[in-house]
Amino acid sequence: MRDFVNKKAKLLQPSGIRKFFDIVSSTPGAISLGVGEPDFVTPWRVRSAAITSLQRGYTQYTGNRGIPALLQLISRYLETRFHLQYDPKHILVTVGGSEAIDLALRACVEEGDEVLIPDPAYVSYSPLVEISGGKAVHVECLEEDSFVLKPEQLEKVITKNTKAIILTYPNNPTGAIMTQEELKAIADVFIRHDLLVITDEIYAELTYGGKHSSIAALPGMKERTVYISGFSKAFAMTGWRLGYVCAPKEIDEAMFKIHQYGIMCAPIMSQHAAMEALKDGLSDDFATVEEMRDSYDKRRKFVLHSLQEIGLDCFEPKGAFYAFPSVKNTGFSGEEFANGLLASKKVAVVPGSAFGEFGANNVRISYATSMNALSEAFERMSAFLSERK
Repeated sequence: MRDFVNKKAKLLQPSGIRKFFDIVSSTPGAISLGVGEPDFVTPWRVRSAAITSLQRGYTQYTGNRGIPALLQLISRYLETRFHLQYDPKHILVTVGGSEAIDLALRACVEEGDEVLIPDPAYVSYSPLVEISGGKAVHVECLEEDSFVLKPEQLEKVITKNTKAIILTYPNNPTGAIMTQEELKAIADVFIRHDLLVITDEIYAELTYGGKHSSIAALPGMKERTVYISGFSKAFAMTGWRLGYVCAPKEIDEAMFKIHQYGIMCAPIMSQHAAMEALKDGLSDDFATVEEMRDSYDKRRKFVLHSLQEIGLDCFEPKGAFYAFPSVKNTGFSGEEFANGLLASKKVAVVPGSAFGEFGANNVRISYATSMNALSEAFERMSAFLSERK
């Protein structure tokens, strides 16, 4: 019988994050610092809105774009929080930010197109570029530059085949952010080389010590930017699988058609929940997110202090809920460190190599877990390092 599997699908590597998640889930007594998921439960009033929608019999398909009232709320939220103006008719509600990334790439990338990916980067970007027929080109972001993407690094890798770049700030896995001035510097490069920017800003509300700036808000950038976000991180709604994407008219129309045929619409009960969540996002104090961000900030400081105490160097993350310490001084690679720590002390961190070749000497630690779990995990980590001296 002939081989029916698509060659590109066959060559895909399993997710480095999920590998460790699966091991932890079957290991009694294991502590996971691996999966990037808020440990907060979705606020009750948001859950209640979904329950009420079911009680009222809202179980049908919605329009392909999403419920009109939700599109209006997303539009107002983006303008209120990030000075982004998007007409609701060019906003598309998706099944998580992941679908939005996939749609953007399939709508824009053709065979042989090069897509730049700042490295380290979220694990899905490169595989989705390859599935779309493009070539993923990794751009090294240096720790000494605070993992910020620099114009000179971009210029080194741009060729006549370069079509787009995927940005993600606040960054997963490093926790790096980019200021408005830093974004302006790379925006000039994008405009000069006529590149499309796909910006994944799912962690926009989780910035410490300042307000998030979006590249889409800069002069000359909205017309060449696909803006992606969602409800998973800031609203503690990972399992609801709801994101959204905003794009220039031609790209929006192409994504919309792919979404129509592949998904049809996001779940109606998740959309009703999201409408309730956004009411908080449009308030003056945005209390729910403020409480979560303050809690993450305390854990962030604890993790940085704990890493220092056990002798691991770490760039200070300014966003998201990750730390990305170097383990080079231990003599281990990131993968060796993660495997050894899990096997001997039942603590799961993710090897930096899962996020690209330039993270091979690092591990990612998620501090979106309880202080008790973090404290116990670092005690075990300290013992692991002491035993190997």
